[in-house]
Amino acid sequence: MPTLRFIGRPFEGFERALQRQIDSFAEHVDDDVTFERDHRPLPEIHEELIETGDIADGTYDIFLCLSDWLPAVAEAGDLLVLDEFVEETPPTGWPDGWADSMRTLVSYDGSTYGVPYHDGPELFHYREDLFESVAEQRAFRAEYGRPLTVPRTWSEFLEVAEFFTRPEEDLWGSVVAAVPDGHNNVYDFLIHLWSRGGQVIDDDGTPAFNSDAGREALEFYHDLIHEHEVVPPESVELESVESGEFYAEGKAAMMWNWAGFGAMAESEDAPVFGRTNYGLIPRGDDPDGVHTSLTVLYGLTIPAGSNHPELAYDFIRHATTTEGDKITTVEGASGTRFSTWRDPEILRSNTFYSVLEEINTNAVNTLPQLPEYVELNEILNEMVESVVVKRSATPDEALAKTERRANELLAEGDE
Repeated sequence: MPTLRFIGRPFEGFERALQRQIDSFAEHVDDDVTFERDHRPLPEIHEELIETGDIADGTYDIFLCLSDWLPAVAEAGDLLVLDEFVEETPPTGWPDGWADSMRTLVSYDGSTYGVPYHDGPELFHYREDLFESVAEQRAFRAEYGRPLTVPRTWSEFLEVAEFFTRPEEDLWGSVVAAVPDGHNNVYDFLIHLWSRGGQVIDDDGTPAFNSDAGREALEFYHDLIHEHEVVPPESVELESVESGEFYAEGKAAMMWNWAGFGAMAESEDAPVFGRTNYGLIPRGDDPDGVHTSLTVLYGLTIPAGSNHPELAYDFIRHATTTEGDKITTVEGASGTRFSTWRDPEILRSNTFYSVLEEINTNAVNTLPQLPEYVELNEILNEMVESVVVKRSATPDEALAKTERRANELLAEGDE
């Protein structure tokens, strides 16, 4: 009896969905198969399995791989290339069942290494009840001389955030997750950079974030917390889930954050249940400004040392069918297929899915697909921390220092 061994991060949505998919897979295969699941925190997986290369030592057959890591793991030869599998027996609906942005994140250097399982992206969440309130509309027009509308630019966002910031009522204009964990704090900087027309890495592979757009991005993020004070001061200690909970508790009028936190806000137990809506993240005010977003995903991959690669691939195909992707969504994660984003039942229970297709096909950016990206992310993390949390450097100082470090890192990778 073969045993498939799974490794991935702990998350109730993943764990519930995987159990259902495992149970149904057992009913569709001729041979008996058992599963062993190992759920570990991301830092532990990275330190003990990715950095050491032990992910490919034969212990595991299926790896739920974060797309941030995939280029480095693929470059090291620690993931199985799935091109032959996909050519012979492609996943159901491959490739047209997924947006290009989804397939890109499970590919590297022209080859496919996985199938998308759980997706962001980040989108704009806002309290529809506040924006539609006649009293709020009148008060806003009296103060700002224009209608109260969902902000399209960052300057509009700032005005609306200032208007709704009422600490005495336990209400803030927005909330951010600025704790220096290399997650939302870095992604927030990138969204502000891209929305102002900036780049992380240019077409020549050179760091390009030390720019006017980069300076404006860092200044704006710093000022939201420390100058304009339109987000709670504890934002510098909040991580992404905690910021999503803050919004779901009705303490913020707006936020840009992961789509999955829409499910948190639309829980029947949430104070904002039935009172939240979604749209595009604001853009920069100058002519280069664009509506943008960021997506990362988790893909089902096969470690290079797997003892059962064919069976592992069969399970991956099974878990990512139309039915499997819907199970992933219903159980609390975020499906990646067009079919899920368009499913009437899903749209009734999670209205944020109505904007996922538009964002993932027209307004989404992805992290640079570099083997060195994990190290680059940590450098960016330290940059944002120095400006926003420690306040030990100006944006210009932090950008210049980080550019030097990024150039050194990428030069080492070329050697």
